Amino acid sequence: MIFETHAHYDDKAFDEDREELIKSLKEKNICNVINVSAELDNIKKTVELTKKYDFFYGAAGVHPSEVYELKGNDIEKIEAALLEPKMIAVGEIGLDYYWDKEPEKQAIQRDWFGRQIELAKRLNKPIIVHSRDAANDTMKVMEEHKAFNVHGVIHCYSYSKEIAQEFVKRGYYIGVGGVVTFKNARKLVETVEAIPLEKILIETDCPYMAPEPYRGKRNYSGYLEYVVDKIAEIKGISGKEVEEITRENARTLFRV
Repeated sequence: MIFETHAHYDDKAFDEDREELIKSLKEKNICNVINVSAELDNIKKTVELTKKYDFFYGAAGVHPSEVYELKGNDIEKIEAALLEPKMIAVGEIGLDYYWDKEPEKQAIQRDWFGRQIELAKRLNKPIIVHSRDAANDTMKVMEEHKAFNVHGVIHCYSYSKEIAQEFVKRGYYIGVGGVVTFKNARKLVETVEAIPLEKILIETDCPYMAPEPYRGKRNYSGYLEYVVDKIAEIKGISGKEVEEITRENARTLFRV
């Protein structure tokens, strides 16, 4: 079965059929799901999902594009959620310079990335890192705050194989989702070829990033079979082996 390491079932895109979809996941070969918060106001929904569904875990954190309205004591709200029994990681956190190119905004992102890394260190939890168009600064902030001591995953990986290898050397996993099935996914395919399967996690980022043949439509964990099949093709192994190894990877990193 497949361990889904990054989903957003708290998203409004699932408001009409959330329960029906989630109840169907075990039939779709999904053993576990980590629901990952992106906004402060949605963390409570993630906690509720972990309580409602026995195979759900959660992560609490604020996405870099959502940090601008945060106040200093909001870190305490994130921490409180992370003390819940099935909240297993800090995320998603990081840097996104694709949308926010202003130096002032980027400085705020770096500040909150650092604060949330420090929280992860204090609670001894892994981090789920969002990094887009910000490879150098992501590495700098992680080094500055000693994030490589807590381990984690670079979610929805989009950089070169060389940068991936550097993260892997430092103990991090690489999150691979629907993008690997796209025709223009050369960099991600090269990354999957270059790094050990033992350092890959399977994810959807649903409702976003649906794989072929559903590209552009709402994504959900039931489509992870396409990601598994593509990784198996790249690695020249069976889909079952991909499922087994990435499942154990997730259990090792998130200690579940």
